[in-house]
Amino acid sequence: MAGAAASSTRFRWTCGIPSRSSISQQSHRFRHFPEKTPLSSTRAWAGRRPRRHVFKADLPGMKKEEVKVEIEDDRVLQISGERHVEKEDRNDTWHRVERSSGKFSRRFRLRENVRIGDVKASMENGVLTITVPKVEMKKPEIKSVEISG
Repeated sequence: MAGAAASSTRFRWTCGIPSRSSISQQSHRFRHFPEKTPLSSTRAWAGRRPRRHVFKADLPGMKKEEVKVEIEDDRVLQISGERHVEKEDRNDTWHRVERSSGKFSRRFRLRENVRIGDVKASMENGVLTITVPKVEMKKPEIKSVEISG
């Protein structure tokens, strides 16, 4: 019977919406996740410009001290970071501490025409921007060779 199954639920429903008293009584059963979850899938964008390569990564809520930008010997740009968030709530009857942490890492292979010593990075409003200038490549000289014969 549908009525018997509905009456055995934990919430009292009023017009399809749980009543306020039933939500407050059951709220301890739900997990509370902090607003800033670990950055396991950091969104990044890479683009080419005439004189530079530009890399951008969305890192909402992160500080520049929590982010590392490194270039390895084999021309690999690595953006990595780690965040630890701790939220504490106290009351006369309870004390709750929520902890969350997460690491992320994104790697990009750089082309041979970059100046590694002039790489610049800036962070503004949770967006990390890395600029990698290009080396001006000389156009190959073309010599005409006469064919004898």
